[in-house]
Amino acid sequence: MKLIYDVQDRPKTGRVLVFAIQQLLAIMAATIAVPGVVNQVTGSHMTPSAALFGAGVGTIVYLLFTKFKSPVFLGSSFAFLGSMFAAFSGAFAMSNEELGFLGLIVGAIFAGLVYAVLALVVKLVGTKWIDKVMPAVVIGPTVAIIGLSLAGNAVGDAVRGAADNTAGDLKSYVGFFCAFVTLVVVIVCSTYGKKMAKLIPFIIGIGAGYVVALGFTLLGILFKVEALQVIDFTPFKELVADGVGIKTFFAVPQFSFLKGIEGIKNAIAGVKEASDPVLYKAQILTYFVSVLVAYVPVAFVVFAEHLADHKNLSSIIEKDLLEEPGLHRTLLGDGIGSMAGAFFGGCPNTTYGESIGCVAITGNASIVSIFAAACLAILVSFLAPFMAFLSSIPGCVMGGVCITLYGFIAVSGLKMIQKADLNDSCNLFTVSVILICGIGGLAFTFGKVSITSIATALIMGIIVNVILRWSQKKKAAPAEAEAAPVEEEPAPVEEKVEE
Repeated sequence: MKLIYDVQDRPKTGRVLVFAIQQLLAIMAATIAVPGVVNQVTGSHMTPSAALFGAGVGTIVYLLFTKFKSPVFLGSSFAFLGSMFAAFSGAFAMSNEELGFLGLIVGAIFAGLVYAVLALVVKLVGTKWIDKVMPAVVIGPTVAIIGLSLAGNAVGDAVRGAADNTAGDLKSYVGFFCAFVTLVVVIVCSTYGKKMAKLIPFIIGIGAGYVVALGFTLLGILFKVEALQVIDFTPFKELVADGVGIKTFFAVPQFSFLKGIEGIKNAIAGVKEASDPVLYKAQILTYFVSVLVAYVPVAFVVFAEHLADHKNLSSIIEKDLLEEPGLHRTLLGDGIGSMAGAFFGGCPNTTYGESIGCVAITGNASIVSIFAAACLAILVSFLAPFMAFLSSIPGCVMGGVCITLYGFIAVSGLKMIQKADLNDSCNLFTVSVILICGIGGLAFTFGKVSITSIATALIMGIIVNVILRWSQKKKAAPAEAEAAPVEEEPAPVEEKVEE
């Protein structure tokens, strides 16, 4: 798809604001979902607004490191969920939940240092080895897996209401209808839309889906049919739970570093009150070692996804981001951005496939739009009504949007292997292994460290490709030697003997 706005293009101010809202809506659901999942599993008290603030700050850091040449938004990383669980479980074991927030920050710093080391290696060695180890037949299907692995999430959201599906099958049908309306509106606007409609299909689609969902919900309330109530108004009710006041309109996010400071104070007090201070100090040291073990290996795994995302984005904007601004810069931006994101919101950040999909579908790669979206994420994290509205968007509506977003990611990956000769057994088996391992969900867990199905599929693909290429070269060497023409020795010259 041809870009309407290239990376360095600057749309008019009014349009930039609308594009920023669209980017925000595209990444919002996943970004605020991470703290929600952590809270549900561990019983902690992370806040979505702080995660959104951290994502905005992390994105700005990333843009600075990449010299404003890589148009992608950084959001909360799902890859570090297990690490975050470990940080809180260890803190709860010492009856110090606030120490868990400090653990999130320290863990993100460890992970960021891994990115820094990898960036230094890339700076010294270069990126040519990447094309050899990870050619299109490896990176293409891996990118496709990123989209396909999220297909279940999109479909799951599309067939449920605001929170769950306990009301029965009717709620699933209602949810799917809302998702289908959203999906169709996004497709029609993106395909046949004129001017702005073509550039903001997600805003229009989410708006249409929300209106339909609101209609069903009002009917459900009127006739007391729970299955029709697909919008959860709880976020709005919480705004006025204690009466109308400043907090109804403006609320400061619960930043992780503030909770972390409380954790340090609690730890100091615990040392003073402990019957065995030395043992208590040892427990704290052991806790941070466990955080190190939980975070560092995951950073190496996410490195593979980082490569795949930037290869995909490079193909969309038709500029090799691994060369300019350079993989070392994107790695540093991602790593330092993760530190910044965790410092404020607790969640390490990563480049978002939803953001890349939004760029691909709308044809808007303007870096100004991404920067504006980051600033808007920071701003709205303080606006309680807007956060309540974002939280109230039904999962089924976002499911309709995500079907297109994740689908575009998958197709982008498949397009990368178009020029590869799949009649070649090496290419055929490499692509096959990656697709099956990724779609099949082949993942491994070693203690607190998890290797995602995407990373596993990529590793398997690299191994298979290297083995097959090595075998192919080894087999071809003797054949080439036999086929080489043998130079005939020149016939001896007969000397003429004088009589």
